[in-house]
Order: sequence, then structure tokens, then C-alpha cells
Amino acid sequence: KVENNNLDVEVTGSELETEIKGTEEESTRASDSNILDVSSDYPREKHISIQRHLDDLEKLADLKEDEKKPCPLCPEEKFKACYSHKLHRHLQNLHWKVSVEFEGRYRMCICHLPCRPIKPNLVGDQTFSKMGAHYHCIICSATITRRTDMIGHINRHVNKGETESRFITAPAPKTSRQVLKESATDVQVLPNYSTPQKSDSYFNPKMKLNRQLIFCALAVLAEERKPIECLDAFGATGIMGLQWAKHLRSSVKVTINDCNENSVTMIQENCHLNKMKVKLNTKEDNNDDAVGDGEENIDTIEVTKMDANVIMHLRSFDFIHLDPFGTSVNYLDSAFRNVRNLGIVSLTSTDISSLYAKAQHVALRHYGCNIVRTEYYKELAARIVIAAVTRAAARCNKGIEVLLAVALEHFVLVVVRVLRGPSPADDSAKKIRYLIHCQWCEERIFQKEGNMVEENPYQQLPCDCHGSMPGKTAVVLGPLWSGALFNTGFIRRMLFEAVQYGLDEAQPLLKTLVCEAECTTLKHFSTHGPCDENKQEECGVYIKTPNTSAESHLVHGKRKSEEVIRNAAKRQKAENSAEHPAFYYNIHRHSIKGMNMPKLNKFLCYLSEAGYRVSRTHFDPMGVRTNAPLAQFKTILMKYSTPTYTGGQAEGPLHLAEDIQAGDQVQAAADGKVEDAEFLEDDPSGVTATMFTKDYPTHCAAD
Repeated sequence: KVENNNLDVEVTGSELETEIKGTEEESTRASDSNILDVSSDYPREKHISIQRHLDDLEKLADLKEDEKKPCPLCPEEKFKACYSHKLHRHLQNLHWKVSVEFEGRYRMCICHLPCRPIKPNLVGDQTFSKMGAHYHCIICSATITRRTDMIGHINRHVNKGETESRFITAPAPKTSRQVLKESATDVQVLPNYSTPQKSDSYFNPKMKLNRQLIFCALAVLAEERKPIECLDAFGATGIMGLQWAKHLRSSVKVTINDCNENSVTMIQENCHLNKMKVKLNTKEDNNDDAVGDGEENIDTIEVTKMDANVIMHLRSFDFIHLDPFGTSVNYLDSAFRNVRNLGIVSLTSTDISSLYAKAQHVALRHYGCNIVRTEYYKELAARIVIAAVTRAAARCNKGIEVLLAVALEHFVLVVVRVLRGPSPADDSAKKIRYLIHCQWCEERIFQKEGNMVEENPYQQLPCDCHGSMPGKTAVVLGPLWSGALFNTGFIRRMLFEAVQYGLDEAQPLLKTLVCEAECTTLKHFSTHGPCDENKQEECGVYIKTPNTSAESHLVHGKRKSEEVIRNAAKRQKAENSAEHPAFYYNIHRHSIKGMNMPKLNKFLCYLSEAGYRVSRTHFDPMGVRTNAPLAQFKTILMKYSTPTYTGGQAEGPLHLAEDIQAGDQVQAAADGKVEDAEFLEDDPSGVTATMFTKDYPTHCAAD
């Protein structure tokens, strides 16, 4: 019996140890489950560490000047009772400054009270209880130790839409989503909609100009043929597709796609909000879900949940827009596989670090292009993207015509028209060339066509830096698109659509693009629609006569459109001679030290008077697009620059030239200095020359 009793005692001791360990594990599991447990519905009392203001926390401590008070968030063994001035500093520095903010209304301060289940630490024969600092979640009352973990925990609640607090004293907000309005279209977004890594439905208000440009391009295509099937491959909130359907109505059949289930749900809710019908189509099932009722619901938007490559492989579209987060090269092959003839593909690239030569190895990896940072880096980025688009289209036996290329601070937008057939594909592929860039003077020129190796490729550059500078002075960039970046007729029609639909932000940019496409400083814009046949011919490959019936529109896959395409291609080749010059010069990069440059608009007039084509560019606010060589560019800039010191000196040629043009020749000739000889050559009227012959000998003027 004694042995049995001893045995029983030993067994019960081991069982007790296992029970203690089990209770510890259950307690830790329960604490871990509390972090993610938001299913309880009953309201709890708000913890004292969650306050609105620091004054509320001080009221909780009941500060008095003549009495010592303990900290309400710390045990006495950690922080002893003290006077008010010391307790105020303790509450402010230890608890309030390291708090976690929630929606700008509440602060979850750090708590040192024994709220969490404590694990005893055994050191020898002594047991130490570790009082860990922690935070109390305002939503699910979980206790979390680290501040970064607490911030991530709150963000996960917000991403799931769980922002209603379960505390009695914390009133819940009316709604967890915001409703934004853009171009008469309402969309609801999550609170962190501007952070793509933390939100399923990303919405960037800074891309409003980008959305307006794409809408204008689609509106121009909708005028050519109706109805057209258009795809927004990356819907997110669905703002772009909703704008298409709301303004163009029966002219377009809109499909909004996204591979994220939460985004698809939000797109359907936004269609609800804008009184649109929804046709839901996913991989698993194809069912029609009509949302909304009434006479206002006359438009239907198809919402799909697929990978963008899959839907573009399965279906054909007239208009495709690609706007992924980052580069779009992974979706180009699928986009050009089934796009219809004379359709439009637009893509927005936001991988600015690689395209703007900040991460050159990424540009080589994604686009197969070698680049360096230059003064014309934005146009270089646009030509890199177009070269990738051209190669992807050529793999599908399709050529492209570039309609629009815009590179701004946040994105690079490229809009191209698709031309089916191996001949257009070959013609487009021939326009991909390498660029020779001089690193000393930043002169640049595209390499000549042909496969023969040149003995001295530096001879192609207009500059002579290689002969005067030691070592290698130039680099080869590319391959790049060497053709035109703009289609004047198409951009003019986009401007007309922007005026018609009241897109104020896109109108100034489109006007600049028209001048840049024509390479002129003259701004003649018509707000009337393209009503005559000649204006339609500027559009490139598609011609539509006014007031035609529906039978005269282009029919996909019909042979009757081939003659129209051939005639338009001939017209397009004839217009290639009037293409705008490639690249531009920054007037500040080539300024002369110690000289004041002329105003940019006046400098454009001087270049134009010298017989060169010139215009401003949207790529650079101080850039000048011209066909003048860099040496002549610098010569004219130096000629009309004035010295920075003006005390006791005569004014430079810029001011005197203005005086001569204004009729003040007498004052200009009275100075009698060496600069007057230059004005004798430039004066068209001969009045100044006559005055010089009266007052001075002929050899003095020649000197």
C-alpha cells in the first residue's frame, strides 16, 4: 500500500505539472486568439488607457499640487506616487507620446497594469513575474505588446472595414468608407485608399489628369464607331469604367476587371451608388445580377473577377486600358493578342524610378533598355515604353501608330492605335533604333538604319567633343522608339471632347500637346467638332465622312476597310516629313555663366526667326523642342543674353534689338560702341546704317 501510495503521489505530481503547462498554453492561446477575435457582439467598457486628450488622462489621475498621486496606468512597484508636476511629465512622456492614434479621435496609451496573462520566469528557486507594457485595442480589446504590432493590428481592422468600436463610451462612426466625387461620378473608398500596399481598392486623386486624358481618347474612338467594347483591366474602385459608362452611355460597352474579390465587391457597390446595372462574370460562374431599379438604370457594366492576362486572352476589345501598380510589360502580349483592328490600347506606367533612370538595372530587366540620366529623361521614358509596346505588338503581327505620349511627375501614359498585318508590324519595328548620346555637351542623334558596322560611330554626332576631349565621350542608349510621339488630328479631337465634357484640367495640357505635335508656337484652337473631311484625314489611319449612316462605319474583319487603310497609310507616309523633332533642350542647362538669359517665349521667337522649327514641350517647363543643332542653339542663346553686371555698361543685344524694333534707333546709335556693328547687320530697315554713315567713318563701323 505504501508503494502504491507513493506511486500515486508521483503520478498526481506529474499530472499537476502537465495541467499547469496546459493551463499556461491555453492562456497564451486565448491571449493570441483575443488579438484576432472580433466576433463578440456585446459592448465592453472602455479601458482607462484609451483617451481622447491628454487632459482626460490627467483628470483620471486627479492631479493636485499638495498631494502625491499614483499613476493610473502603472503599478506602484513600477512608479511610486509623486507630486503633480512630476506625474504630469510622466504621463506626457511615457504614456501619451508613444500612444497609437485611431481615426484622429482616440489615443491608445501604453499600459503597465497587470492586464495580460503573465508567464512566470523561473530563475533558480525564485519566481519573477514580468509586468510587460502593452496596448489595448479599441476595436476588439486585444492586448498587444509592441507599438508597431499595434499599428499593424489597427490597420488590419481598417482594411477589413471593422472600425466600429465595441466599447460603450466610444461611439461608432456612421460609416467606415468615404465617398469621393470626380467628374460627376461617386465612388466609395476605404479610409487608407491612397496606400496601395494596405488597401485592396487603390484610388489616387493625383491621377485625375490621367483619367481625363484616357476618357478623351475613348470619346474620340466612340465617335468613329459605335458601340465599342472597352476594358478597364485593373478596376480597383471602378472609377474609370464608371466615368466611361456614365458619360458615353450607349456608345460603349464597359467591362471592369479585377482579380481581387474585395475590389470586385466594391466595384459592384459603386455601380449601385451611380445607379448602374451590374452584370457579374467570374471564372466559376457566369450569372447576370441586375442591381438597381427604375428608369434611370439604362446602362449596364460588366464586372469580371479574372486575371488581366486571362480576360484579354479570352475576349476581344476595341479599347483596352492597362494601369497596373508599376510596370505594364507583363500584360502587353495579352493586350495585343485579341485587340481589334484600328482599336486603341492605352497603358499607364508608374514605375518612375526605372523609367526616369534612377534604377537603371530595373529598366534593363523590365524593358531590355540601357539608359542614363539625361536632360530629356522624360521623353526618353516615353520612348522606352513605346519601344516595348512595339515589340509586343510585332510579336502578334500587329503594328502601331502612336497617338499620344505623356510623361509627367507620377506616370507615363502612352496611347497607340493598332494596325493589323505583318507589313505595319515591320514598319513599326523599323522605327526602333539606338541613340548616341554625348556625355559632354548632351547632343544626341539616332543611329542610322542598317546592319553594317561603322568604323567611327562618333561621326554621326553633330558635335566634335570626341576630337577635343580625351577618352570615350558618348554612350549608346536604347533600343528606343524613333518615330513621332503625337498625332495632331487625334489630339485636336481629344481637345474638342475635353471642351464638350468640361474636363478643365486636361484642356491646357492638350493645347500644349497640339503645339508640340505641330512644333509651332502659334496657338490656333477650334472648339468646333471635326466636321469636314480634311480634318478627319489628319487622324491617321481612320477616315469617317460626316453624316454617314451606320453601314459606312468600319466593320471588324471586312475587306472593304483595306482600301481605306491603304489610302490612309499613303497619306501618313506623306506627313512623316512634317514630324516634330525628336527630343528637346533645356534652356537652363545650356545657359552661359555670368549672363542673363532672355525670356523663354522671346527666345522661341528668335529661334523661329532664324529659320528653325520650335515649340515648347510638356515634358519640361523650361524645355525647347527644335530642329536646330545644339551648337546653333547655344549661339542664338549667347547672342541674346545680357551680362549680369549692368553698372556703367551698355545694355545687351536683347534690349537694343527691342528698342530698334520699337523705333528708338536714334538712342541706340548714340552709344557708339562695338556692339553696334552687329545691329547694322540685323537691322532690316537700314535706318541705323544711314545714321552711322552720317556720324562715323565707314571703317569705324566695320571695326
